[in-house]
Amino acid sequence: MTAFDLPRIVMHGPFQSFLRNTTMTQRRLLPLSLLALLLTTPAFSGEEHDHDHENEAAMTAEKAHEGDEHGHEEEGGIELDAAQQKSAGIVVKPLQPKPLAEVIEAPGEIRLNAYATSQVTSRIEAQVVARHARLGERVEPGQKLVTLSSVAMAEAQGEAQVAAQEWRRVSKLGRKVVSERRYLEAKIAWQQARARLIAYGMTQKQADRLLRGDGAASDGRFTLLSPQAGTVIRDDFVLGQMVEPGRLLFEITDESRLWVEARVQPEAAAHIEVGATAEVEAQGRTITGKVVQIHHALDEATRTLAVRIEIPNPDDRLHPGQFVTVRIHSDEASKPVLALPIEAVLRSPDGDWQVFVEHEPGRFEPQEVALRRQVGGMAVIDGLAPGTRVVTRGAFFVQSEQAKSGFAVHNH
Repeated sequence: MTAFDLPRIVMHGPFQSFLRNTTMTQRRLLPLSLLALLLTTPAFSGEEHDHDHENEAAMTAEKAHEGDEHGHEEEGGIELDAAQQKSAGIVVKPLQPKPLAEVIEAPGEIRLNAYATSQVTSRIEAQVVARHARLGERVEPGQKLVTLSSVAMAEAQGEAQVAAQEWRRVSKLGRKVVSERRYLEAKIAWQQARARLIAYGMTQKQADRLLRGDGAASDGRFTLLSPQAGTVIRDDFVLGQMVEPGRLLFEITDESRLWVEARVQPEAAAHIEVGATAEVEAQGRTITGKVVQIHHALDEATRTLAVRIEIPNPDDRLHPGQFVTVRIHSDEASKPVLALPIEAVLRSPDGDWQVFVEHEPGRFEPQEVALRRQVGGMAVIDGLAPGTRVVTRGAFFVQSEQAKSGFAVHNH
């Protein structure tokens, strides 16, 4: 308060009545008397300010006392009584080495079984003149797929018929009539002409029928046949289209058995063997298959190894491109390891893995551990001695209560 505040004080309340009953001389002495009076009060002498500090200290002490009633907390740990542990569902068990059934879980994608898939292409430049099968159709081995027409095939067919006729004449005369050289030349010309027809796309039966002269014309037409039983999954062409050598016309696959390619971390892949049983979760059901191949090169993008699993697909409900979840059972015997439920291993504020150890009854302290791998809902860890009592259920509650205390939870 300053002297400039005095006029505002004396113009309010009882001071107005006092001023009306005083003389001019008394009024002149009023500011000095009033200032002396105000300076002697606790509000302006600083005594009340000291009382505020005392009150704050008392309140702090009272809060600390209340905190002791709810649970004593020290740096690096927390104490919870039996009632608190029961309410939070906290379970503490001694950590003991035990063998684990090696179950490795990984994402996967359904792929075509490449060993049960065929591609039908044109080997020479040709034109599509007839289609005999369509997308989604079931075909059998030797079934007609498409008829093509080619100038190169017409020339090869004509040359082959000439070579076949010459060979029939020479072979009928025999080696006693024709020279050995002429006999050999005719035979080789016939063999090469036949091989050219097959190389261009005719089957052996089609070529032999043409060379026997069984009514087949040398018009350059030839029909491509299905090399296997399966379903047509690709037929990207139209009638009249000119196709280049190697152009894919049909893709046929047997979808009764498919592949699943699982992406596995290299450390986990070391525990997988060819022939191991695998379970694939797809469309709400579990399908049992087996590991048929393990890749030996890491994927450059994901840094994972591909594990190929073969599964049955008798009802044709699964198709390439679908994403699934894979669980692979390792056939090797697992040696005893220290393992906890995954939910018992948490991240500390600085990013390390930690568990909560009970050194004394009701006294829980964080302990840093090394997470080696996860196996079927269990976390394999290092960094604790066998027999250590560890929180196996309710660890998140313990960590939350410790965070409330405001102390660091990292413990080296």
